[in-house]
Amino acid sequence: MHSNYIEYTPIKKEVTIAEETHKKTHRLDDIVVLFTCIEENDNEEIAKQAIDEVKKSLQKLKAQKILIYPYAHLSSNLAKPSTALAILKTMEKHAKDMGIETYRSPFGWNKQFTLSIKGHPLAEQLREISPTEKKKAEEEKISAAVKADETLKSTWFILQPNGKMTPVEKFDLKNYPMLQKFAQYEIAKVRAVQQIPPHVTLMKKLGIADYEPGSDPGNFRWPPKGRLIKGLLEQYVTRKVIEYGGMEVETPVMYDLQHPSLADYIERFPARQYIVKSEDRDLFLRFAACFGQFLLTHDTQISYRQLPFRIYELTRYSFRREKSGELVGLRRLRAFTMPDCHAMCADLKQAKEEFMVRYDLCSNIMSDGLEFSDKDYELAVRFSRDFYKKNKAFINSFVKKFRKPALIEMLPERSFYWVLKWEFNFVDNLDKASALSTDQIDIENAERYDISYVDEKGEKKRPLILHCSPSGAIERCVFALLEKAYREQRMGKVPILPLWLVPTQVRVIPLSDKFVQEAEKIADQLEKNCIRTDVDDRPLTLQKKVREAETEWINYVVVVGQKEIDSGVLPVRDRKLGKIRNLKLDALIKEIVKGTAGKPFQPLTLPRKLSKRPQF
Repeated sequence: MHSNYIEYTPIKKEVTIAEETHKKTHRLDDIVVLFTCIEENDNEEIAKQAIDEVKKSLQKLKAQKILIYPYAHLSSNLAKPSTALAILKTMEKHAKDMGIETYRSPFGWNKQFTLSIKGHPLAEQLREISPTEKKKAEEEKISAAVKADETLKSTWFILQPNGKMTPVEKFDLKNYPMLQKFAQYEIAKVRAVQQIPPHVTLMKKLGIADYEPGSDPGNFRWPPKGRLIKGLLEQYVTRKVIEYGGMEVETPVMYDLQHPSLADYIERFPARQYIVKSEDRDLFLRFAACFGQFLLTHDTQISYRQLPFRIYELTRYSFRREKSGELVGLRRLRAFTMPDCHAMCADLKQAKEEFMVRYDLCSNIMSDGLEFSDKDYELAVRFSRDFYKKNKAFINSFVKKFRKPALIEMLPERSFYWVLKWEFNFVDNLDKASALSTDQIDIENAERYDISYVDEKGEKKRPLILHCSPSGAIERCVFALLEKAYREQRMGKVPILPLWLVPTQVRVIPLSDKFVQEAEKIADQLEKNCIRTDVDDRPLTLQKKVREAETEWINYVVVVGQKEIDSGVLPVRDRKLGKIRNLKLDALIKEIVKGTAGKPFQPLTLPRKLSKRPQF
């Protein structure tokens, strides 16, 4: 409608995602009003095509400005509100990019309007723009970022601590076998597996985790021993993040697909979603804690004095509908526990400083918590070509801190919401890599979620957002620990877990029934010092009891008989050292307490006496 003027007043919200606006009358003069309806199967390509046609009409009308006016009454085949709003925003942006003076009335409102139409023959026109390809309603929802990730043409390099960057095919990787395997895996992008990795056998044998046949593939059940290990890791990572300054929160597990910020973000995140129907709404299960933390931060007043603003959640669970061929054990799941920590930073300078602080946090979790050396994982750094040109020194210093060559993925242009991303990657015994710790610099989502802080002048500014998982998925940490233990076993070493994570740290074996009570007293003393202890009181031979303790990877096995009671000296089978040591109980307690210092403790929920335990 080529109009002399239009006046409109928002009266009442019609949908939950209606845009915020003042209930006052708006007037625009000498304007072309585009009463616009978005239908099912419409997309951003159609939105741009519509504006291209409007541009041609404006030239004929000798008009220079437009008002995009959402008008659902033109069709009964309406798109979802979130889709409609996203497409209207695309129209608005494309029009502005083309130099058209553009206005848009608020979406989701019942509005009263008055219109005065010009009297020439072209003043009223109708255009219907249809998609070139209609998608089937039942087609899987795949984000634009997933599609981009599948077709991405990257350039790969090896960056050395001295700052020298070499194309990966020209770098001699013979002295870096794990880095070589990691590079081959990343470049090939073949995620599917053809055989069962060793950790799957170990997790079942040790009673840690197993597949749940009654659930969707990629969902696991955790018996008491596994739940203990998983719970300790959750506590440890959470404690480390709180010490770093993270403020722990809790947010919902599912979100409305019609929410405009969420719908837009889904398109920018390379993950497939689970969709849940609820009455007349479509919800999706979260694949990270980003949504909840961003929506919470949007409603929080933040001053520049409080930056970096650090917020944290341990998600139990996050959900990603990974391809079935890529699901394997604890390496890649569909439901997983993800520690997720975001930091709002004032600018790139502060973001870089915070990036290094968080690198140290992640590195400490790898070495102190998982007891990994830097030989156990590889560093990957990903960025666009343009970002590297402007921040070369920072990226070089980052790899220098790692102290060994890193794999570099250089993108021809920015395809995601981040400009820089790094990961610690563990390469398993099938030569498949999995990211553990990671961090990213996000330049989009403060705008998308309308997150701001107040600067020194009292003005609102958009922060940069850092996305960090300081350990990666907790399940994946267990995967890496088991795969490392298997690798060491193949090298002739004894497979072992960190002492603070072993379900039973000490097993006391009485020589006969008459020493069970004495074994219980020893267990009492150990448990008073937060040492997980059990007593093997079963009617089995000593040799079988010791052998079973070894197959359970128990660190210390103590045998108790009359000689030990009389002398006070205990023969202790030390799994790590591979020998029997004669120790007094106080010395054993002191050694274990020292070896688990600074780590969380949980008691084992299984009965102390093995004769009372069910076999999971």
